[in-house]
Amino acid sequence: MSNEHGGKRDGAGRKFKYNEPTKTLRVPESRILEIKEYLSKNQKKSELIDFREVDPRTHVQIPVATERVQAGFPSPVQDYVDKKLDLNEHLIKNVNATYIAKIDSLSMIGIGLDVNDEIVIDRSLTAKHRDIVVAKIDNELTVKRLMIENDVIWLKAENPDFPDIHFKEGQEFSIWGVVTKVIKSFR
Repeated sequence: MSNEHGGKRDGAGRKFKYNEPTKTLRVPESRILEIKEYLSKNQKKSELIDFREVDPRTHVQIPVATERVQAGFPSPVQDYVDKKLDLNEHLIKNVNATYIAKIDSLSMIGIGLDVNDEIVIDRSLTAKHRDIVVAKIDNELTVKRLMIENDVIWLKAENPDFPDIHFKEGQEFSIWGVVTKVIKSFR
């Protein structure tokens, strides 16, 4: 069997972009776009850090009190538990499209999103007017409130110290996902 290829040619083949050999990494085809976005996001500082895909295989059932707790005057609460709650069922509607990210800005402090709060993002939802969204603007990710007024789309910061985002002609913009929950630590 003869080799019909011409052999090695000067200047042909992959260039060493990193000044060292590279290694192939196999990833599921359905995740290529998300992985590329994650890698490109981490090359530049943005308002989100530490994206984590949700692992739906974990199951921890937490007791749920049958009485509601009032935030005003104290009321007696029953000492028994009627059922248990799995946080995966509570936080996740679409396992394959749900991610968690940490907030790294005070631009949304007016609605209670503080630095290091974790947000639950569902990429399968269609964003609507006034939703809190993760938006991609010229390859940078940000969390803002989506505003749609008279067919004009803009992003509102929930902190007067941060500017709203009004798009300029030629700017790339897409909704990366809709924020559905926030996980906040008090200690």
